[in-house]
Order: sequence, then structure tokens, then C-alpha cells
Amino acid sequence: MKVIISGGGTGGHIYPAIAIANALKEIKPDADILFVGAKGKLEMEKVPKAGYPIEGLWISGFHRKLTLRNLMFPIKLLSSLFRAGKIVKRFKPDVVVGVGGYASGPLLQMAVAQKVPALIQEQNSYAGVTNKILASKVQKICVAYPDMEKYFPKEKIVFTGNPVRKDISDLADLKMEAVTHYRLDQNKKTTLLFGGSLGARMLNEAMEQNTKLIADQPDVQWIWQMGSIYYEEFVKCETAQLPNVFPVAFLERMELAYAAADVVICRAGALTVSELCIVGKPAILVPSPNVAEDHQTKNAMALVNAEAAVLVKDAEVKEKLVSQVMELMDDAEKQKTLTYNIKALAKETAAKDIANEIIELSKK
Repeated sequence: MKVIISGGGTGGHIYPAIAIANALKEIKPDADILFVGAKGKLEMEKVPKAGYPIEGLWISGFHRKLTLRNLMFPIKLLSSLFRAGKIVKRFKPDVVVGVGGYASGPLLQMAVAQKVPALIQEQNSYAGVTNKILASKVQKICVAYPDMEKYFPKEKIVFTGNPVRKDISDLADLKMEAVTHYRLDQNKKTTLLFGGSLGARMLNEAMEQNTKLIADQPDVQWIWQMGSIYYEEFVKCETAQLPNVFPVAFLERMELAYAAADVVICRAGALTVSELCIVGKPAILVPSPNVAEDHQTKNAMALVNAEAAVLVKDAEVKEKLVSQVMELMDDAEKQKTLTYNIKALAKETAAKDIANEIIELSKK
């Protein structure tokens, strides 16, 4: 069986794609899988590290404001459609899979034009533009949230949940390795703060501006992921020098970070929310306001309404976040409730279920 998986741009698209590929390989070890991504984007680094070949398209997003980059968009789109058509003809896939992101549009457009069966995977509670455009042309649409009929044809929808990395499903035995890896004190409570693969300025500024409150609670230690683009700016600040704060640019071993944490603070991207459900740790979500249709707030509210997470608005993060953490650390009953309720929302077989849908499509 030959499969092309296309998309990327952010970790939220790439890691589910890799999880789907891994699940396919478990069921069909001889499956031939090719990734197609956008040149210069994160997938061109992460996919080969995961052991899969990838080809790049010259494509980027369309900005709402008039910019020089937008003038290049039609040229990039035509170039990507032409190259995507050549890749499909050469590779001859049985199925193509789109996970969202820049490259999935041109690749799936050219694949369906060549009558190749197609499946898309929508991670968010709000459908992305590319997936909405492709919905009428594909055979299956795997979703992670209920009520997606407002975006997609009901008969094509399969509720699978979001595929997540397999190494986070059982963290119990990793606690001591995590303590050693991050040079933590095993007798202290640990807060994990991260802003996605690139980091989040507002979360970093909340840490920077709450030095005294963090210093006054030495029994709570912090793993502070600043993000590669913000690390140099924030690593020199006073908070980062505190003995109970451990700053990092990027979390290479995400499973260890989760294993170490008693409380997690993060954005509310779809993949992150799905991982938190599997991990089952008390979480404080700070939805990013800089996303289409405020979909991170919608993602977060799915947990908040189930009493499975705490929400702090981005605009209030500097004033409220650290005090909310300290409050939650002192409330064992609330931690227990959040843990129980968030675990109840987990969809642990998502990657396998999507892989089975792909296999079924290949038979047709």
C-alpha cells in the first residue's frame, strides 16, 4: 500500500501526521509512506527525524493584509500545483491524506484530480480553510470534536479524536528519568509551562513579570519552555535565574516534560488539548487570540465546560497566571477533579482508527 501524507507548518499538524504514519506501519509494516510538506517549514526537519522521506513544495500562507508576500502567492500556488501533480504521478499512491497546513491543499487538489481516494484530518473544533475547500472532494473526514457538520458533509465525517505521539500514553515509569533530565528536586511540585514549538510571548512575559511571586514559593519549581525564537530574549531575565526555574528553548523529550509535571500551563491548540487528555494532568489553558475565528478558545471551552481544565484569558495572563498556579497547587481536591475529568475525554485509539480508515479507502 502506497500513501502520501501531506501538510504541516506547525507541530500541531506535523505530530498527528507522524502518529498516523506510525499507526499505519504497525498495521501494515510494508506500507510505503511519503510525506509532502512546505519548503522551509518545521516538517522538513521533523519528518526525516521520525524516519520518513519528505518532499517540499514552494508554498506559504495567504496574508489578509496587502503585502509583498501576497503578490508571490499565485506564483507559489501554481508552482506547488505543478510539482504536486508530478509527485502524485510518480509515486502512484493508493490514498492521499491531508492533515492541514500549506502543502495539503495543492497536493490533495492534484491527487483528487487524478482520481486518487483522499482523506483529511481536522484537528480543531473550527475547520481550517484548506480542509473546508477540500471537503467536497475527499471521501472521508476524520474529526476530533463533535458538531463538525456545520463545516463538512455529515456522511463523510468519522469521529476519531486527534492522533498523538505514542510515548506520552504511559508516563508512570518516567518520573525519575524526568527529574534527572531537567535537574529537578524530586521533593518539590513541578509546573510545566510551554507555548508550543515556537513559544508564546505572553506566557514568557507573565513569567518575567512575576519574579517575586515565583521566588516566594520555592517549593514549586518550573520547567519554562521559552520557544526557540524567544529564548535569547528571556533567558537572561531575573526569573530565569531563580533556583526553582529551569528554562529551556525547546522540549525535545515532551514525554519527560509531561511526566515531571504536576500542573501544565499551555496554549489550547488542538494537538496540545488532545495530548493533555491522554496525559491526564491538571491544566491551565491560555488560548492564543492570534488564530482564525478564535478556535483555541473553542478548543479550551470543550474542556472547561467538562470541568477538565482551568482557563486564563491571554489579556489577563500577566496578572493572573502565576497566582492561579499557586492556588491550584494548594488545592489537591481540584487537581483530582481536573485529572479525572480530563482523562475521561481521551481518545487513545485515534491514530489507529484513522489508519484503519486509510486502509479501507485503499481497498476501494
